[in-house]
Amino acid sequence: MSAQSPRPLAIPAGPDVLDVLPALEAALSGHAPVLPYAAGDPSPSVPSHDPGELPDGLAVAIGTSGSTGRPKRALLTAEALERSAWATHQVLGGSGAWLLAMPAHHIAGLQVLLRSLASGVVPTVLDLRGGFSVEAFAEAAAQVRPTQAATRRYTALVPTQLSRLVDDPAGTAALRGFDGVLVGGAATPRALVERASELGVVLSLTYGMSETAGGCVYDGAPLPVSRVHVDNDRHVVLGGDTVAHGYLGEPQLSRDAFTTDPDGVRWFRTDDLGHFDDDGLLVIDGRADDVINTGGLKINPGVVEDAISRHLEDVLDVVVLGVPDPEWGESVCAAVTLVDPSRRLTTREVRERLRGILPDAALPRRVMVLDAIPQRGPGKPDRTAIRRSVGERA
Repeated sequence: MSAQSPRPLAIPAGPDVLDVLPALEAALSGHAPVLPYAAGDPSPSVPSHDPGELPDGLAVAIGTSGSTGRPKRALLTAEALERSAWATHQVLGGSGAWLLAMPAHHIAGLQVLLRSLASGVVPTVLDLRGGFSVEAFAEAAAQVRPTQAATRRYTALVPTQLSRLVDDPAGTAALRGFDGVLVGGAATPRALVERASELGVVLSLTYGMSETAGGCVYDGAPLPVSRVHVDNDRHVVLGGDTVAHGYLGEPQLSRDAFTTDPDGVRWFRTDDLGHFDDDGLLVIDGRADDVINTGGLKINPGVVEDAISRHLEDVLDVVVLGVPDPEWGESVCAAVTLVDPSRRLTTREVRERLRGILPDAALPRRVMVLDAIPQRGPGKPDRTAIRRSVGERA
């Protein structure tokens, strides 16, 4: 008997999100799969597909929130999601009560609901309908109630949320009350990690995506149910129990991205470049399609972003990308937001402050100050929108 096709499931942004828990429990039975989407958006059509491409036990067809091409839906089984929740609690120190602080129609937020089901504790919900605020987060954090069976307190954030919280005493105090704070969705500046740790926040940096049921590498090490290697082209390849069974209605894309080895282990080849450090921990160097070729030299945007975050204390957030340049082919451009939006930051000032820290070719040839970094998913910068802003200001 073939698996059932997923049905669209509207996911509210406020406290009403708890109303979807019965549907998620049914999905985890492997007989009532769902296709989550944001309540208020039009109900998505289910892509046409061959019933035979649906895996047994399909639970969720989740959107790849950061895709720059046409939307894709990763096929995740109940077993993949349950193994992910189990492994996360193992690494964090045991089951616990969760605070949902991200939209739950994306994999990171959805996983908070699924881990809560695994813990048997109804999650506390941060109402995001009016946007994220430190005050609301602190109030919601105070409502997280562990139980005798799930004694710990957890939440999951994106780097921008973490940055705002550690800049506020009330936010820092709220974070200290958690036994574990997962941070992912985008690269977290090293300076922010160090600052949060110095303030007593228990952080775990996560790496993963919809295709791996969310984070499957914590602080550079794979979860107990996951595997990771870097191929000859420096692409990060993720494997194990949490890997999806392909994309809904996209058989060719599925064959290109997913493989199963002779031992039956599923693997997903990401678009990210990486390496292992001296301790054997995974380091993400950036996306393959984000590498900047300027004057014949290849510049990794992540290196420039890290230098700016570390050495320009007035910068709140930064995204570095290549923009077309008639002389250099591409030039390095840094889009930043500032701690004090009223001050100015010039390209010349940035270059002078980073000279000797970065190679000359990596020094930004243009710095653009924005009110906010455009997003294309929780914590994920929208590089297409940023490039459009650069073109409009040029």
